[in-house]
Amino acid sequence: MSSIEELILEIEEYVDNCKPSPFSSTKIIVDKDQLDTLLVELRHRTPEEIKKYQKVVSSKDAILNDAKAQAEKIKSDAFKEKEAIINDHEIVQEAYDKGNQIIAEAREQAQQILDKAVVEANTVRQSAMEYTDDLLAHAQGVLGQLLDSTKMRYESYVGTMSETYNMIVQNRQELNPDNQNGEE
Repeated sequence: MSSIEELILEIEEYVDNCKPSPFSSTKIIVDKDQLDTLLVELRHRTPEEIKKYQKVVSSKDAILNDAKAQAEKIKSDAFKEKEAIINDHEIVQEAYDKGNQIIAEAREQAQQILDKAVVEANTVRQSAMEYTDDLLAHAQGVLGQLLDSTKMRYESYVGTMSETYNMIVQNRQELNPDNQNGEE
């Protein structure tokens, strides 16, 4: 199994395959150890999934560094081109203007690349956070339903046992009217 979603499906499958309770058609008998084992595994996997998404978010730095490196290369190339033009003394003024224009364009391109990288990194981070929240919400829902179902089964079981006990006391009283307590 490789994900939390698969483990949640396994828990649901386990609950679906539990034996029905003898006193109820809607209640089941749960092997506590097996359910505990599945829940412990879910707890262990959740941090692993979160770490995966943190790695995705951390790739934001790599994207930004790459964008900065590209910007520096463009800037360096622009400065080299500017120097080459300035060295040609017949068109010094034109070279000066062209160099400034190239630098401005390089800065603009670098800023655009950097802005785009920041937006992409933030989008990846937001998506990872939303996905993690969806997984946790699903796990919370499944566990909440399981808890409610288990509580209802327990209450039904206790109610059925109480009714059976009262019926036995009543039957004993009918068999032995002298014994008012229903005890021997």
